[in-house]
Amino acid sequence: MFIMIGNADALLSAVKFDSKGLVPVIAQDRATGVVRMLAWANAGALRATVQNGLATFWSRSRNELWEKGKTSGNSMRVTDLRLDCDGDAVLYIVDANGPSCHTNATSCFFRSVTASGLAADDGPAPVAAT
Repeated sequence: MFIMIGNADALLSAVKFDSKGLVPVIAQDRATGVVRMLAWANAGALRATVQNGLATFWSRSRNELWEKGKTSGNSMRVTDLRLDCDGDAVLYIVDANGPSCHTNATSCFFRSVTASGLAADDGPAPVAAT
């Protein structure tokens, strides 16, 4: 359950946005620990995420807010939102519904570097619970 509603101002005052008003956001799967994707957010995207609990980003190519899954159905419910020690990166802990990558892979990080080049799979292996 998302419990951040109403805390957008506290978050926004602590975030260090870049010169374009953006901050990188990592989406990590709550159940597996797998990094699902990296995207960008502006203040409006972070505010929307805090208010509705759905992962919202800033689309640099479309120049607009982008709620993950709004068109694809592959949504991400944010269960926890964390800010790194410097305030210049955000972590969304998510319950993902479907693949996260536009290529239909579970994770956008589906290519690993091998001795013979790049190898594609469905992303990093789940992290074992401790």
